Amino acid sequence: MNLQLTAPQRASATIALPFSKSITNRALLIQALCDDRPQVLHPALCDDTAVMVKALAHNTNTPINIEGSGTAMRFLTAYFATRQGLTVTLDGNQRMRQRPIGVLVDALRSLGADISNRGEDGFPPLLITGKALHGGEVVMDGGVSSQFISAVMMIMPVIGGGSIGLEGDIVSAPYIHMTASVMRDMGASVDITGNCITIGAGYAGNDYIVEGDWSAAAPWYALGAVLPGSTLTLKGLVADSIQGDARLVELGRRLGIDTRFDAQGATLDTSHFIGCCCSCFADMAATPDLVPSWTVLMCLLERSFRMTGVRNLKHKESNRIEVLRDELLKLGYVLKIEGEDAISWYGERVAVTCNPPVIDPHGDHRMAMAFAPAAARFPGLVITDAAVVDKSYPGFWRHLRDAGFTINELAQ
Repeated sequence: MNLQLTAPQRASATIALPFSKSITNRALLIQALCDDRPQVLHPALCDDTAVMVKALAHNTNTPINIEGSGTAMRFLTAYFATRQGLTVTLDGNQRMRQRPIGVLVDALRSLGADISNRGEDGFPPLLITGKALHGGEVVMDGGVSSQFISAVMMIMPVIGGGSIGLEGDIVSAPYIHMTASVMRDMGASVDITGNCITIGAGYAGNDYIVEGDWSAAAPWYALGAVLPGSTLTLKGLVADSIQGDARLVELGRRLGIDTRFDAQGATLDTSHFIGCCCSCFADMAATPDLVPSWTVLMCLLERSFRMTGVRNLKHKESNRIEVLRDELLKLGYVLKIEGEDAISWYGERVAVTCNPPVIDPHGDHRMAMAFAPAAARFPGLVITDAAVVDKSYPGFWRHLRDAGFTINELAQ
């Protein structure tokens, strides 16, 4: 599905954001680990959570294809390692076979897991034979995906408890704390002190209510910035969120966007928007999912910036650093990649060769949503393969229409 977008002069809408898929998939996994199956209320309904639901219901020795869901691959690897008597092959799409998982596999093997590679060492597909694992101490690299750490954390209560020692710098730390929060609310004992995570045995099996998705709010903050004077209310967001991406409140404040909370969610006040008044420097290691939207936004505002903490973005649904560079160039912005861990833009522009520009999200939901606000600067902007947003936010294009966008589907 290819879509052509034309933005209004101002956007106005009350948007019912999806519930958090990150929280949902954690709660679903813990639900499956609990004998009494607690309820997960307000689960996110998207491709990533549908994959989890289907896989967690799997009880035969047959292959499981999780397509492009990195969360499902990591969490299910740990889950099926604990399922005694069940042998599964866990596989995904071609991109998933390029995303490393060796650090997680090694950690699980140290707890007694029986996991072998069916292709390249350290990458999916994996052959997993469930068995009784033992708790204890695990040492993991804190500089790799936080999902590896979260996966081990969540199975710890059902294998007797233990501890995880994290070495080096910890990336995406808010996601580790999110996992700990969900575990505690569902009745586990979790303590995080410095680089050590200590987890007790057993879950109480408490029900869990999922909150609105702050990651899904990123393109709406960007839209409010490129269309100042817009009126946007994002239902479902809470001020005391356990999600690291609630950092959007602070990032928005830097631009003069105020966030007001009430019982239904958050309203963005862009009446004090200050535009491109200074450079932006930010460490994004704790909030990598905000990088696509915020990178595109800074370019659209012609506001020079430098972002660090981006090294792990090359292992996402796409190599997000390369995709941002290539697709922003279509809009005339020359993004610089600085070594392994930084990107920047200091005003360098080139001529736009295709009018309207055609953006390829490279199969990545966050890239498709990040570039949508660019229609405010480039009327008629085309986004190809637009259905990729179904991975996390199936209603995104409908909500843009509700906000005043004209969106037309183009013939393939």
